[in-house]
Amino acid sequence: MSEDQTELSARCRALVEELGIGRADEVTDVERLTGGVASDIARVRVGGGDICVKFALSQLRVAAEWKAPVHRSAAEYAWLTVAAKVAPESAIRLLGRSDALHGFAMEFLSGNDVILWKAALLAEAPDRGETEAVGAVLGKIHQASAEAGFDTAPFQNRDDFRALRIEPYLTFTASRHPAVAAPLNALADRLYASDRILVHGDISPKNILFRSQGPVILDAECATMGDPSFDPAFCINHLLLKAVHLPASRQRLLASVGRFWRAYAAQVTWEPPAALEARVCHLLPALMLARVDGKSPVEYLTEESRQTVRALAIKGLVHPTDRLAGLVDWIDRELKGKSA
Repeated sequence: MSEDQTELSARCRALVEELGIGRADEVTDVERLTGGVASDIARVRVGGGDICVKFALSQLRVAAEWKAPVHRSAAEYAWLTVAAKVAPESAIRLLGRSDALHGFAMEFLSGNDVILWKAALLAEAPDRGETEAVGAVLGKIHQASAEAGFDTAPFQNRDDFRALRIEPYLTFTASRHPAVAAPLNALADRLYASDRILVHGDISPKNILFRSQGPVILDAECATMGDPSFDPAFCINHLLLKAVHLPASRQRLLASVGRFWRAYAAQVTWEPPAALEARVCHLLPALMLARVDGKSPVEYLTEESRQTVRALAIKGLVHPTDRLAGLVDWIDRELKGKSA
């Protein structure tokens, strides 16, 4: 067993004991799970059953230097608790959290009816309502956080959000693209200044599982009170990137943007949906550029696709639009022109 695996196993056993899930000697297996860069995640077999444990990392697993505070696990656990109250049919069962270990435990989701949304999208599986379901659940959580009496105390994390999202996605990307640094830095300033709605910060298909009851949204390490435009923009960005990557599914993926937005916008009561939509549209080109030239580039794009995304993003930053339908139509025309 490697030193790293030994250390992870020891932390898992300590967490199991601290939370009263079982004794350390009842842990019979610890399997590191892959896919994330910000945490150690493991499937832990204890007392004959499986649970999932997660510990925040101080240095994320990326090529560039990217540090973040480990106390963010408290905000993540708090976001999951809110989601469980707002959308219990989509919630994961939580088993407890440790301040000392900067980690928590939850149920381990598995079975033939559990599907990772990212895998389904990349496999070009038909959409059976997944896109609308994610938009609706996200909108419900945002709307609940806008209500009077919502406890914002666990989510006063704008500096954590800057370290995890604003700097690596916008500020760092601006340093690599001086020609569009001004709009990127302006977006960064706007996001940092806002504290209106509970933002998840990583609404990505890799963090969303589907089971028969609906979507289960995980990995809320970036949770903060912030600008609600970030979450729908972050999710829509992944649909757009996959539309570039998967030409055979392009029209379906582009069409799904509208379905996502309509399901989400139906829950928006705290401001005019059109004003929020405009901010989503302005943020999208920045996030597109960040996923090719920021600190966390997506892994599935070819070099040709990265060049295509880069060109689209820079044009979109220079000539922003306020409506998603117009933005999607423009991207569609650009991609058709490139392939003609």
